[in-house]
Amino acid sequence: MSEPANEPTVKHGETVIALVDDDRNILTTVSIALQAEGFVTRVYSDGETALKALIENPPDLAVFDIKMPRMDGFELLRRVRAHSALPVIFLTSKDDETDEEVGLELGADDYIAKPFSLRLLMARIRAILRRFDTPGTNTAELGEAREPASHSVTRGRLFMDPARHQVTWGGEPVSLTVTEFLILEALALRPGVIKSRNQLMDAAYPDDVFVDDRTVDSHIKRMRRKFRQVDPEFGAIDTLYGAGYCFTDD
Repeated sequence: MSEPANEPTVKHGETVIALVDDDRNILTTVSIALQAEGFVTRVYSDGETALKALIENPPDLAVFDIKMPRMDGFELLRRVRAHSALPVIFLTSKDDETDEEVGLELGADDYIAKPFSLRLLMARIRAILRRFDTPGTNTAELGEAREPASHSVTRGRLFMDPARHQVTWGGEPVSLTVTEFLILEALALRPGVIKSRNQLMDAAYPDDVFVDDRTVDSHIKRMRRKFRQVDPEFGAIDTLYGAGYCFTDD
């Protein structure tokens, strides 16, 4: 069941974060921390309870646990994605690469392994809200001014429109998460230039958040798979072993 005060009144300009987790300790701790940072929270203790509310009254961002009774986080995201592009962060089992792979495949914008630090979760939430330019996000408080949308990028068959979060390859649309989009943009802006994993994650996570190498590789792997669904011969993202990745402008 959802918490009694699950649908608080939201004032204009406030940012709403939904938390879906069957661990009440996590719900309480994270909710209090978010409220202390000025966010409005809605909490749900299972996916089935959360689904209707997320569709009918979508928040600005949601954090889903994966392993929950009645409806797990994967199924919840599948159903939500049929209605909206709600930004979602998954909480995954520690060192469970399967959770990570499935979550990214379904279109999660990010994932954090349990146990996690509140500081890390806050940084990831703020980074994603800033990328989506959420109206209730005070970017001045985040330490940087609001910037105009970047110009479109064309590299061979690749076209990227940051303002609309659109990507095409040879005219065919490719659906990328926000993190994937920013990594690809960092590569495409400097074709032929090798970007280290640290440089790519700096582009995707402007909050100085630690992200391990496996995270970068997983995003690249997932991007390649998406592009190869459009073009089986796609090979524009090269791996330079021991150095990083680069975009080949063909």
